[in-house]
Amino acid sequence: MERGYYPHKENVLGRLRRIEGQVRGLQRMVENDDYCIDILTQITAASNALKKVAVGLLDDHIRHCVAEGIEGEKDMVREATAAIERLVKS
Repeated sequence: MERGYYPHKENVLGRLRRIEGQVRGLQRMVENDDYCIDILTQITAASNALKKVAVGLLDDHIRHCVAEGIEGEKDMVREATAAIERLVKS
Protein backbone atom coordinates (compact mmCIF):
# COMPACT_ATOMS: atom_id res chain seq x y z
CA MET A 1 0.00 0.00 0.00
CA GLU A 2 1.35 3.41 -0.93
CA ARG A 3 1.62 5.76 2.04
CA GLY A 4 0.84 9.46 1.90
CA TYR A 5 4.50 10.45 2.17
CA TYR A 6 5.55 8.23 -0.75
CA PRO A 7 5.85 11.06 -3.31
CA HIS A 8 8.15 12.87 -0.83
CA LYS A 9 9.92 9.78 0.49
CA GLU A 10 13.42 10.80 -0.66
CA ASN A 11 12.93 14.24 0.88
CA VAL A 12 11.86 12.72 4.19
CA LEU A 13 14.81 10.32 4.15
CA GLY A 14 17.19 13.19 3.37
CA ARG A 15 15.90 15.20 6.29
CA LEU A 16 16.22 12.21 8.62
CA ARG A 17 19.80 11.64 7.46
CA ARG A 18 20.65 15.26 8.20
CA ILE A 19 19.11 14.90 11.66
CA GLU A 20 21.14 11.74 12.17
CA GLY A 21 24.24 13.77 11.33
CA GLN A 22 23.18 16.43 13.83
CA VAL A 23 22.86 13.78 16.55
CA ARG A 24 26.30 12.39 15.71
CA GLY A 25 27.60 15.96 15.96
CA LEU A 26 26.01 16.22 19.41
CA GLN A 27 27.85 13.09 20.49
CA ARG A 28 31.13 14.62 19.30
CA MET A 29 30.36 17.82 21.16
CA VAL A 30 29.91 15.89 24.40
CA GLU A 31 33.03 13.82 23.74
CA ASN A 32 34.96 17.07 23.16
CA ASP A 33 33.57 18.64 26.36
CA ASP A 34 31.98 21.51 24.44
CA TYR A 35 30.15 24.30 26.24
CA CYS A 36 26.78 23.16 27.67
CA ILE A 37 24.77 25.97 26.09
CA ASP A 38 26.20 25.17 22.65
CA ILE A 39 25.16 21.54 23.08
CA LEU A 40 21.68 22.56 24.25
CA THR A 41 21.34 24.86 21.25
CA GLN A 42 22.15 21.98 18.91
CA ILE A 43 19.75 19.67 20.75
CA THR A 44 17.01 22.25 20.21
CA ALA A 45 17.86 22.44 16.50
CA ALA A 46 17.74 18.64 16.13
CA SER A 47 14.48 18.45 18.08
CA ASN A 48 12.90 21.16 15.93
CA ALA A 49 14.07 19.39 12.78
CA LEU A 50 12.40 16.18 13.95
CA LYS A 51 9.20 18.07 14.72
CA LYS A 52 9.23 19.56 11.22
CA VAL A 53 9.51 16.06 9.72
CA ALA A 54 6.69 14.89 12.00
CA VAL A 55 4.41 17.75 10.95
CA GLY A 56 5.13 17.00 7.30
CA LEU A 57 4.29 13.33 7.76
CA LEU A 58 1.14 14.26 9.64
CA ASP A 59 0.12 16.61 6.84
CA ASP A 60 0.68 13.83 4.30
CA HIS A 61 -1.28 11.41 6.49
CA ILE A 62 -4.26 13.74 6.73
CA ARG A 63 -4.24 14.62 3.03
CA HIS A 64 -3.80 11.05 1.86
CA CYS A 65 -4.86 8.47 4.42
CA VAL A 66 -7.55 10.36 6.31
CA ALA A 67 -9.04 12.09 3.27
CA GLU A 68 -9.22 8.84 1.33
CA GLY A 69 -10.05 6.59 4.28
CA ILE A 70 -7.32 4.18 3.20
CA GLU A 71 -7.26 1.94 6.25
CA GLY A 72 -10.90 1.00 5.90
CA GLU A 73 -12.26 0.25 9.34
CA LYS A 74 -9.91 2.48 11.35
CA ASP A 75 -11.14 5.79 12.70
CA MET A 76 -8.58 7.84 10.79
CA VAL A 77 -9.56 11.19 12.31
CA ARG A 78 -9.19 9.90 15.87
CA GLU A 79 -5.84 8.35 14.95
CA ALA A 80 -4.61 11.64 13.43
CA THR A 81 -5.82 13.58 16.44
CA ALA A 82 -3.91 11.24 18.77
CA ALA A 83 -0.77 11.76 16.68
CA ILE A 84 -1.20 15.54 16.94
CA GLU A 85 -1.68 15.22 20.68
CA ARG A 86 1.57 13.23 21.03
CA LEU A 87 3.42 15.77 18.90
CA VAL A 88 2.16 18.72 20.92
CA LYS A 89 3.12 17.04 24.22
CA SER A 90 6.70 16.48 23.09
